[in-house]
Amino acid sequence: MRKWFVSTMITALFIVSACGGGNNNNTNAATNAPAATEEAANNAGNASAAPAEEEIAAEDGATLTVWDSKNERSFVEEMAKEFTAKYNIPVKIEEVESPDQVKKLTTDGPAGIGADVVTFPHDNLGQAVAAGLVLPNDYFEDETKTANAEAAVSAVTSDGILYGYPRSVETYALFYNKDLVQTPPASFDGIKTFAKTFNDPASNKYAFMWETGNLYFNYIWFASTGGYVFGENGTNPADIGMNNDGAVEGLKYFQSLKEILPIKSGDASADIIQGKFADKSVAMTITGPWKVADFKNLGINFGVAPIPTINGKPAVSFSGVKAWYVNSFTKYPNAARLFANFISSKEGQLKDYSLTGAIPANNEAVEDPTFKADEISSGFAAQFVNSQAMPSIPEMGSVWDPMGAALADIWNESKDPKAAADNAVTQVQEAVKGATK
Repeated sequence: MRKWFVSTMITALFIVSACGGGNNNNTNAATNAPAATEEAANNAGNASAAPAEEEIAAEDGATLTVWDSKNERSFVEEMAKEFTAKYNIPVKIEEVESPDQVKKLTTDGPAGIGADVVTFPHDNLGQAVAAGLVLPNDYFEDETKTANAEAAVSAVTSDGILYGYPRSVETYALFYNKDLVQTPPASFDGIKTFAKTFNDPASNKYAFMWETGNLYFNYIWFASTGGYVFGENGTNPADIGMNNDGAVEGLKYFQSLKEILPIKSGDASADIIQGKFADKSVAMTITGPWKVADFKNLGINFGVAPIPTINGKPAVSFSGVKAWYVNSFTKYPNAARLFANFISSKEGQLKDYSLTGAIPANNEAVEDPTFKADEISSGFAAQFVNSQAMPSIPEMGSVWDPMGAALADIWNESKDPKAAADNAVTQVQEAVKGATK
């Protein structure tokens, strides 16, 4: 990418770790998926019969089903209408949250009832490939690699094979209500200071509220001070760094924030936070670009800034790449490829950005004047500089629940951070060993 802030964003995103996004956001995928059927194998084998300069031909009578999250339905509906007008292929949309799609596809795919085209964060790709759930992006491979940032292409590649059609890159950042906060705090110590004059627990009014039990948003407490998920840029599941000295340091700071947010993790859900952010009883929160459209629709006067520093160190967030994939069990693989390529085009990514705030992976889309002038997108871009990609190996699926439980124990039960992290890491190690037997 040619412009500085986008170049820095993408470069840092994937130098720090081998990318790659939750939506909101990245949780478990199935680990005991069935092997691909003969039909799926045949689909993969019939991948690229036509030469690249000719457009692939859809199957006669093709119809498609597409899965996407509820809050992005309007975008998919518009693109589906345009696609149908161009190719005369009907498209049905079903609402399935993107982090849940791989798990659902493990059963619906072999049963022949899964969507033809799906979309999910890159960290689920390893499990999807191991289970034979998605076809390679072979026919449009060269076009995809040329059109999108190299880092985004790498994120949706597994063992040297390109599977995804990049859709967007994402991380989370600090959202602040401009009517309440003139200048966002540069440090979490600054948030604590602001809370002294803003908080009113009797009225459930708090300076800062976020999903304290969700590992995705709370990776900052591990990574900012030296922790990590897996070693070797997220590829070595035998090396887990979520209970090392750096991680424990961050978790202790996490626990100290209970003084400015004296509530249980269950009382800080995404829906509750959104309502309180809208009615100004919460001044700041942490979430991602998928919430931009919702907050705008609610009429909130908000800004986006990098996450404040932790113990003087830049906050390191999880980041990821969302992409479209073709179900290996589809009856219409060519039509599905056409749709995945169509919706992930420059025009598709710009429309996704305009309707949902998704940050494009397409090289030309990020050069668009409208995108470059967007203050909110710039806020996410600044946070990307200090982000790490979620590991995409299948073992990542064993991390979410144990570490989420550890966060809840630390926050709700005041459990010792070191003991909670040790216990969680032991569970992850056992799960990883069990999965490899």
